[in-house]
Amino acid sequence: MITRLTGKNQVTVPAEIARKEGMRPGTRLEWRATDRVHILEVRVLPDPASLAAYLRGRGNRSRKQSGSAVDRLVEQRTEEENAGGKG
Repeated sequence: MITRLTGKNQVTVPAEIARKEGMRPGTRLEWRATDRVHILEVRVLPDPASLAAYLRGRGNRSRKQSGSAVDRLVEQRTEEENAGGKG
């Protein structure tokens, strides 16, 4: 697909690519020049709001499964004290 750069340095993303990548108005793109002449890389950046929604609550599950870091440290120290007292 071929697009044209406008006088304001804007590029239109072909509709087929925009749909495939889930791009909407406001989607951020990261542009990078490569070592190869006239070859650019463009990466679609995740929407911060959707990323936050995806991550929301994920830490709580692992914290519930393994307990807090403080609880693990107290348990470890108790085990060390009990092991040190025997012998």
